[in-house]
Amino acid sequence: MGLPRTLQTLSSILDADGPSNALAFLNDGVAHRYSAIYRLAGLTLKNVLLHDKTGKLRPEYLAAIPFDSSYCQFVVRDGQFRTDNSSVDARLRGYSYPSIALSYHSVPILNPGGDIWGTLSHFDTAPLPLPDEEFELLKGAAPLLATHLVEP
Repeated sequence: MGLPRTLQTLSSILDADGPSNALAFLNDGVAHRYSAIYRLAGLTLKNVLLHDKTGKLRPEYLAAIPFDSSYCQFVVRDGQFRTDNSSVDARLRGYSYPSIALSYHSVPILNPGGDIWGTLSHFDTAPLPLPDEEFELLKGAAPLLATHLVEP
């Protein structure tokens, strides 16, 4: 039997084992292959942590992504972003990255001043839904992870 899918469990894992294991815990509860933390650095998103369900090393194309070519731009603009299938999502018509992440669910990570530091995401190359309760856990995870990642 797995650990309860709660913020309390996540917080305990984060405090005891760090952000990488907390990201793995978040990924264990979803069908998505990847869970990731990206840091906004000027006009580029730089991968800070990536958990791949298959255990493979991070592909080079996921190491740094131009901000204006990423779904993260919608997280920054709207405060969150969810798409189960970007190839049929009318909001993304004409967008350049749908083949990299057909499903993408993400929330912002804020710095202590309330500005966007980066994003926390689940994504996959296959179209996949994310249950609402897992999206709520992702939203609650972002401020917890921020305390371990963001310099004051």
